[in-house]
Amino acid sequence: MEAPSDNELVRKLRAGDLNALAEIFNIHRERLRQMIALRLDERLGGRVSGSDVLQEVYIDALKRIDHFFQQPDLPAYLWLRLLTQQRLVDVHRQHLGADMRTVAKEVAMAPNDYQSASSVCIARHLAAKDESPSATVSKREQMKAIEAALESMDPIDREVLALRHFEELSNDEAAQILGLKKAAASNRYVRALQRLKDVLNSRG
Repeated sequence: MEAPSDNELVRKLRAGDLNALAEIFNIHRERLRQMIALRLDERLGGRVSGSDVLQEVYIDALKRIDHFFQQPDLPAYLWLRLLTQQRLVDVHRQHLGADMRTVAKEVAMAPNDYQSASSVCIARHLAAKDESPSATVSKREQMKAIEAALESMDPIDREVLALRHFEELSNDEAAQILGLKKAAASNRYVRALQRLKDVLNSRG
């Protein structure tokens, strides 16, 4: 039997079937977990897990179903992702407190009210995963070069790169999140990806 689509489940949810929300959440759980892994400050790794955040997001979703219903053009995944963004902001404020000022780049809120991915977070995911002692220095140098390239980008270009390359969102999804036209989002992604490739190739 074919699994129900988001649209079918949303119709059930609007009809009052809360089990449909659990199904929608389970469909998108891994995508949300991937987003959290990219954007959660690494210093919170020992205190906050992706599962912890997801549990809170599900509770938030239960409380804010009416908010979702008021936005009929908003896909279910993008709504859950928005709740996850907001929960991440709360997590950072709760655990970092006054230290938020020193990590502004990592938890900065852009004008469009999305939580931007920091150069540090992106570089950490791009750097080679070789953890051997002989690779430590090279990896550190590589991360610095990647961070420098990312910092030189327009923040929206950097965010498009995070959304498309790491969260694996479609161009349409990225454009909707950032409030851009589809062509503009696509052009920004191609430009940012090429700049990053140039940096990595120069160190190859």
